[in-house]
Amino acid sequence: MRSIWKGAISFGLVTIPVKVYSATEQRDVSFHQVHREDGGRIKYKRVCSVDGEEVPYADIAKGYELPSGEMVVLTDEDFADLPLSTSRRIDVLQFVEQEEVDPIYFAKSYYLEPDAQGAKPYVLLRDALEKSDQVAIVKVALRQRESLATLRVREGVFVLETMLWPDEVRAPDFPFLEEDIEVRKQELTMATSLIESMQGDFEPSEYKDAYREALQSVIDAKIEGREVTRPEPEGEEEPAADLLSALRASVEAAKKDRGAKKPAAKKKAPSKSTSKKSESKTRSRRSA
Repeated sequence: MRSIWKGAISFGLVTIPVKVYSATEQRDVSFHQVHREDGGRIKYKRVCSVDGEEVPYADIAKGYELPSGEMVVLTDEDFADLPLSTSRRIDVLQFVEQEEVDPIYFAKSYYLEPDAQGAKPYVLLRDALEKSDQVAIVKVALRQRESLATLRVREGVFVLETMLWPDEVRAPDFPFLEEDIEVRKQELTMATSLIESMQGDFEPSEYKDAYREALQSVIDAKIEGREVTRPEPEGEEEPAADLLSALRASVEAAKKDRGAKKPAAKKKAPSKSTSKKSESKTRSRRSA
């Protein structure tokens, strides 16, 4: 694994330097959009909707659209003035029971590895937190976004779970919640019995992604049957070093093109004296 961030857990007067790693990865089969006929990759251009011109990445800014359709364009200077913490700290705010944190708040999981000099305080905090059966509520700034997060222990390693802010969780507003739906006691008893009959220990290894496996089998079969396409290599133009080089190359290309189109030179007609000499030579040969 490769670390994506380096910082420190700030716990009272204790600072624990750590490295952050993504704890999860998607295993979906990835595809490219291609031309059905020859397998060539489909490319997209960044085109301005106003003038229809292609826009270089350096000229692209972020825009906030108003309900009226007007656009507020934000510059790098605007973002630089925002109160986003630039300190590489994971600040511990408080400790709570794990059951108090609704899983709906969890966004992404990260592993924390201690630096060499931080191993002892890391293990000390880990063991104390694991013994308390609690999780730490922390605040951290990752990838230009400040987040609340929890810090818990999993298999001897700290796991940082970034969280959504409360206003990012939607309220379940559905009509049936206002309806007076009666559930009979016998039905509830039967449903409870069904749940109890299906109880068991959760073993993640017992489950698999059947769709992904079937899709991979289709791909493997096509590979084995050589149902593959090799797109033609793209011709890439070498960029000119500067404007002068570009102009010089253009002149040379124009000269070559003009030379190829130039008509062949006409043969000169023979002079009258030359014609008479040829005729006399021919007569003398015939008389001989």
